[in-house]
Amino acid sequence: MAGNRDRALDAAIDLLGARGLRGLTHRGVDAAADLPQGSTSNYFRTRDALVAAVLDRLVERDRRAWEESGAARLPATLAELADGLTGYVLLATGPDRVRTTARFTLFTAAATDPSLAGPIGRGRTELVNWGTTMLAMLGSPDPGGHARVLVDYLDGMILHQLTTPAPEFDPRPGIVTVLAAFFGTASGRI
Repeated sequence: MAGNRDRALDAAIDLLGARGLRGLTHRGVDAAADLPQGSTSNYFRTRDALVAAVLDRLVERDRRAWEESGAARLPATLAELADGLTGYVLLATGPDRVRTTARFTLFTAAATDPSLAGPIGRGRTELVNWGTTMLAMLGSPDPGGHARVLVDYLDGMILHQLTTPAPEFDPRPGIVTVLAAFFGTASGRI
């Protein structure tokens, strides 16, 4: 069972995903998490502290979502990586849509709020490093560069599916095309 701090963070993510940044208040988080009034402010004294903790929690939940998408271990083949990324994108745009919307809410807020740049940058760096490790293990000639491109591609694909959903959405063909380009192989071999 999640502790009160985690309950508050998960409720904050839900509020962000459903109501945007204006809906993110300490009092609102307390109510959404069914915590006594003042609980959230005890954990996160300022709104900036709350937002920074939400960003950390989003990275943690992204990792968990990746594992739950069927990729609990590092992929051994490009096909396994493509399958894992496909599962992640479908989870992010389907059952975890609210969490994903919360993440993009913070991304767009960073365009006008420089205080978000640091925490968002740290989360992105962690995800890119994680991707770099996977791509290096699979033999990428440029694992760091490929990981940055892949993260950007996945974020773009997810954003488009959230904002202009395709009814028969299948992210796998695009993911396979990107991976094939990285590894200099025909996409039919992935």
